[in-house]
Amino acid sequence: MKKEVVEQFQEKVSELLIRHRSILDSLTKFQESGGRVNRAIAKSVTNCGCLSISASKQSCPPEVQLKDCHKYMNSHLRGSLCEECREIITEELGNHIFYLAALCHLLDLDLSEVFEEEFERASVLGYFRLS
Repeated sequence: MKKEVVEQFQEKVSELLIRHRSILDSLTKFQESGGRVNRAIAKSVTNCGCLSISASKQSCPPEVQLKDCHKYMNSHLRGSLCEECREIITEELGNHIFYLAALCHLLDLDLSEVFEEEFERASVLGYFRLS
């Protein structure tokens, strides 16, 4: 993503912040939007059925190097999003990003710098960045 787009997005969010100008409002809206993302994904499984989840313990053979472990890990997802679920989840993720940008604005943080710094950490720390 181009830095200019992220900066323009954050600026647009700051213009639109009226009701949620308070840090408390933005914090709670950010948390709520995260829950709505989770709910939309869950509904794609339970209501629509375009996705299913088949979870089991993840394991990587001991002789495999850490850099190759991703080949043995599974997302536990089966199927793919239908157009309707994709649209709903995309919208909910967009709302979540909106409130992330709002928090950055209110805290005088540059969202593109947050992305850049996280990219740098991931690049430098590599597999040690695992959480």
